[in-house]
Amino acid sequence: MEMNNSVSGTRNLLEETEKSLKGMNYWAWSELLITIKQCQDLLPFANSSGILEKCVDSLIGRMATSSEPSPCPSTSSPDSSGVRFSCDTRSTESFKNSFSRATWWFEDLLVLSTNMVGMVIKSMVLRKFDHVIISRFLFYYQKSKCYAGTSDEKRNVVETVIDILYILDWNSVSFKSLFGILRVALNLNISKCSRTKLESMIGSQMDQATLDNLLIPSPYGMNYLYNVNLVLRFLKAFLHGGISQTSPTHLRKVASLMDLYIAEVAPDPCLKPSKFLALTMALPDSARDSYDRIYHATDMYLQVHAGLSEEEKMKICCALNYEKLSAEACIHLSQNKRFPSKRAVQACMSQQVKLKSFLKATDKLKCYIDSPSGVSEIGRKGKKNEASEQIVLYAGKLDPPANNEKLRAHLQGMQWRVTELEKICLKMQTQMTKIIMKSRVSSHSTPRSLPRLCS
Repeated sequence: MEMNNSVSGTRNLLEETEKSLKGMNYWAWSELLITIKQCQDLLPFANSSGILEKCVDSLIGRMATSSEPSPCPSTSSPDSSGVRFSCDTRSTESFKNSFSRATWWFEDLLVLSTNMVGMVIKSMVLRKFDHVIISRFLFYYQKSKCYAGTSDEKRNVVETVIDILYILDWNSVSFKSLFGILRVALNLNISKCSRTKLESMIGSQMDQATLDNLLIPSPYGMNYLYNVNLVLRFLKAFLHGGISQTSPTHLRKVASLMDLYIAEVAPDPCLKPSKFLALTMALPDSARDSYDRIYHATDMYLQVHAGLSEEEKMKICCALNYEKLSAEACIHLSQNKRFPSKRAVQACMSQQVKLKSFLKATDKLKCYIDSPSGVSEIGRKGKKNEASEQIVLYAGKLDPPANNEKLRAHLQGMQWRVTELEKICLKMQTQMTKIIMKSRVSSHSTPRSLPRLCS
């Protein structure tokens, strides 16, 4: 309006406004909120004049320094009759019961637009506000605003909240609340940028997820049951920093969760082989100590998808590490007609190699025990073999002359285990012989004989 000194004389609107703003620190809380709400309706002018910035700074300062649950006066200004806040209608006692001292301002800020909330929160971040409190407010704001409004308004709120959460410390953001906002976002078709940010935040905390979190229905119009692509993107975000940057404990926890998830989606008749294979191979081999669960899930998948070609079955079976299968799983595999015969032979050979190594280690230990200086020699050398290491550690705790007798008793237990493994190996060799004979009949070729390792 150009109402400066040259136009209006000594008492002009500009001077009066500047004088009023100097006393902003003494304004009531409700007056600050009313001013900010009016500024957001006149955003370009408020920004250019500096009024909005001063109001926001004063508001944040009040939130940071206030020692009361709410600094609102019991009565509001007559000018605020059109805008009622929670502090004007609730007693201090009820407010204390609803919010902690750190979060008393949550409901009052619901009157702000998404753009204004973004401006306030970014200023709070610069002032080193607690990120946990900020994230809690953002989730509260999103839930409150998404109860009503159009799809576009809800989408705007969700995208704004996600964009602000992304700049916070992710460890301070509630993982459960992230999945809550995800369920809302999936129905609103949010922007790809916001969706990627949300998936990155969830993926980075994948070790906190549960099976129910991951069982997200597929998008509308898709014929498969669960949103497998979304889970694969979570895993990609989880491994974003590389295996070396991922905690081994977290990696194993995620692998255990994925084993449960794969078993859950395997019976889906519409799940493509490429997607099933992507799930089973998404994590590195070091994430699993055993592949028994993956084997049983693969068996279920092959049972449901009986029409797969031999080539497709071979590709799916590539995800299995046969050296990490238990003897029981290998026996089941050798009798399983749904698996390619080559994979069954591969599993049996892997178990025989492990058994051969175990037998050699046991024979060496027996020689050491039977020799007069066996115990002391074992204690000095420290064998690398797992079975040898167990005996060395056991012997190190014993004192002569009783150690020989106790070691012999321990060795007898190991020999019993070897006997059981020999029985399993013989049973596996019988299955292998059947597989070889079947292959010989079908291909009219003589397969290479397999060594008998259990003799």
